[in-house]
Amino acid sequence: MKTLFSKFSLPPVRSKTGYKPLLVRHPILLLMILVAMMHRINAQNVPNPDEVIGFEIGSDFHLATYEESITYFKELAKASDMVQMRSAGKTSEGRPWEYVLISTPENLKQIDRYKAISQQLAHPEGLTRDMAKHLAEEGKAIVDISGGLHASEVAGAQHIITLAYELVSKAKTKKYKDIFDNVILVLWPSLNPDGQDIIANWYLGNVGTPYETAPTPWLYQKYVGHDNNRDAYMLNQLESRVVGRTWREWEPNIIHVHHQSSPFPTRIWLPPFAEPVAPQTPPLVAREVNMIGMAMAQELETNGQPGAVHMGKGFDAWYPGYIDYMPAMQNIPSFWTETALYRYATPYFYTIRDFPKDRVDLRVESLYSSPWKGGWWRLKDAVEYMQTASIAVLDYAAKYKETLLLNKYQSGISTIEKYKSEPPYAYFVRQKQRDPVRPVEFLKRLAFNGIKISQLKVDLSFEGNTYPKGTWVIPMDQEFGELARQLIDVQEYPDLRESPDGPLEQPYDAAGWTLPYQMEVEVIAAMSPLPDEVSSQLIPVKGTPITAESDEELEGNKVDFISGAGFDTNEVAAGVVPLPGTLKGSGGTMIVNPKENNIFRIIGEAMNKNYTVSYNSKNQTYAINNAPKFQINRWVKEYAVNAGLTSSRPKTKVDSRIGVYDPWTASMDMGWTRWLLDNFGIPYTVVRNADIHNGNLKERYDVILMASERPGTLENGFQKGYAPVQYTGGLKGQGVRNIEDFVSMGGTLVCMNKSTEFAIKELHLPIENTVENVKRNDFFTGGSIMEVTHNTLHPVMAGMPEKSGIFVFGSPVFKILEGFKGEVLSKYQEKGSPLLSGYLVGEAYMNNRAAAVDVHYKDGHVVLFGFQPQWRGQSMGTYRALFNALLYTNDVSGDHTISDKWSAMSETVDKLAEVKE
Repeated sequence: MKTLFSKFSLPPVRSKTGYKPLLVRHPILLLMILVAMMHRINAQNVPNPDEVIGFEIGSDFHLATYEESITYFKELAKASDMVQMRSAGKTSEGRPWEYVLISTPENLKQIDRYKAISQQLAHPEGLTRDMAKHLAEEGKAIVDISGGLHASEVAGAQHIITLAYELVSKAKTKKYKDIFDNVILVLWPSLNPDGQDIIANWYLGNVGTPYETAPTPWLYQKYVGHDNNRDAYMLNQLESRVVGRTWREWEPNIIHVHHQSSPFPTRIWLPPFAEPVAPQTPPLVAREVNMIGMAMAQELETNGQPGAVHMGKGFDAWYPGYIDYMPAMQNIPSFWTETALYRYATPYFYTIRDFPKDRVDLRVESLYSSPWKGGWWRLKDAVEYMQTASIAVLDYAAKYKETLLLNKYQSGISTIEKYKSEPPYAYFVRQKQRDPVRPVEFLKRLAFNGIKISQLKVDLSFEGNTYPKGTWVIPMDQEFGELARQLIDVQEYPDLRESPDGPLEQPYDAAGWTLPYQMEVEVIAAMSPLPDEVSSQLIPVKGTPITAESDEELEGNKVDFISGAGFDTNEVAAGVVPLPGTLKGSGGTMIVNPKENNIFRIIGEAMNKNYTVSYNSKNQTYAINNAPKFQINRWVKEYAVNAGLTSSRPKTKVDSRIGVYDPWTASMDMGWTRWLLDNFGIPYTVVRNADIHNGNLKERYDVILMASERPGTLENGFQKGYAPVQYTGGLKGQGVRNIEDFVSMGGTLVCMNKSTEFAIKELHLPIENTVENVKRNDFFTGGSIMEVTHNTLHPVMAGMPEKSGIFVFGSPVFKILEGFKGEVLSKYQEKGSPLLSGYLVGEAYMNNRAAAVDVHYKDGHVVLFGFQPQWRGQSMGTYRALFNALLYTNDVSGDHTISDKWSAMSETVDKLAEVKE
């Protein structure tokens, strides 16, 4: 303490009574000095992350791993009573996943009370406005801040460390005291712990080598990499469910997720978003997000950090699958920001010559007030920009705490009142559907996201429709009603061109995602208010939720194909159960119909247990032979399938050895494919470049699957010098020849979406992608849902309805050329628009064309899907087409009679291919 006092020692002042120290004569000055001393003591007690981790956070060529980050936060929690660590669960790779609470000790002592207030305001039924005002006055703003979701955008997770140190070490200053008197910060050291370690270890292993900035040859999440921010409403990935469950626990008042992809040369992109935005976004929430965006920009300017920009043409908020935007439809101001990035922690010096032409004049714009002029850009710069933005968000939350809390209440009430007076008033979902488990998959996801569901306790009729007892009903007069509507309704992406011939405004992501179309679930909207005789017959759905330290520790209802606890940690989701499965007939052979997705889980299990699987081409069903009766009964009960028993056995054996080609270019579409196969238990082998180049493929595989990748990527992979040599190259040359040999000898090659062009080109198939060279102004679909007619007699389309929606995203459109042998599997209509949901320009290019084909190639087959049958795990209505294709061996195809109706050949190369009727 002596050293501290010496810092502030002042000369004595003479008085009439003698010399008196200046501090004694000026008690206010003494108080100020004591406060400053306490600040220094506090800062000295707070561990410095640079010392704990061993290097300056944000310094060139250094990245903290997730383990190092957690080590620091544990030290911080030990040293400060402002910090608490909480467990969120575990990641896909089994890492313990933690988040941090930071606020005053007094607030943390009453944390359960503040959480309860947040819950009351988020779910306002029964609250008057006066009650809500009192709660807003009493409560604290809960602000959720995170980084690292996209792990290669490295500054986000690094800045979380420096942000925490800044806030805690200076907690006694007026600015931060004001913040934490009013705010509880929920801080995630990383929103993708697995990815943080994957990226950090890869980069640190390459620093100082020619591959210092090379991309990773694998995804930075177990299955989906970058698409971990496209899974918010489907919740297919474990991490999505962990975050969603945590947010339902806290119901934050602000959610801010940091990214690193600011449009060059701007330094940070901030809301407002570009056009268009999701139409069901509550207006109060949208206004709040815009205000916060401007507050961040103002703070950056105050700090002398130029280059902030808003809106633009890139980052729209149309697609609700972003984990950092979907909460807006749960009445939470949620948003992401994009700070500039070079590569990892490697610095780069930019000159004006690097700038695009429209930015070289450094022109000041209304939403780009201080153009960045170039120079060095380092990881530390990005960390500092992010820290400024995060502190601005906290400052906003503190200043407008009561408004934030009350607006959450008001937004929920406004949604409730809206759907009391305008349609849709409710959605009805019958239990009995083509696949009775599909509506369960659909509703469990809605419930997990906080949407309330009821069931009819009697049979009744309404608006000309008959609904049996047990029909699920989603009342729309509920606080999260806008989210339900955003996922169920048809999307009509706006044409934002300034003129009919002007350039198209491309969606940042998908243009249409209507879940009933993708999942093949019948959902009926109520267009008039529910009368008392209907509403009085509704029982809220509730089940017994599972509680576990980890989602994988306990098994939920197995009818849902998500492993572990799945959605059943949620009370409503746990109460959504299907009609019981049925088993009819007698005998030792189990018959299952591929119209039900869960039968492929049974087939996968049967294959793994070496039971015999057969296919019956006469009725398009599969058979399981040799399974004991208790096993069959268990399958029917657990998977809720409708099966039969027979004493006869189909003669066509299904014995498919599946190879899944996974390129070293880190394919997200293949990641989603592996996720699907793993969750359904379908056995497969991952095939790499070396496996293909080594040849003898037919000796090892019956079917090889290629996910949606551009032909150039499949042919060339990473070029030499771009990545370590073992990860370079593709299938070009010997690899292509070996694939050709595989198919020629009787193998089946299955290609999805963009990889179909690889097969067409390299195998010289008599197929043409008619839209390959068409200008975007003439033909464009975005990510949208189109209607097609299916060849339901073909084994690949077994179980499909005559017509259904398919998801297209940069997809080919097939024209059948002279010399074609095989069958069309799916086709677009002859005239008019096939668009069901999303965006389409140039429908004529699709009319009377094929969307999927089975090309007979020598002794084998090439199955081309001109769509994505497993897109992000959402398109459950076309799962079966992919599963069927993986079981489509030569034995199965040999037992199939080709249909003249679908085996069309073009009269000439120039005419439209005609499908004979």
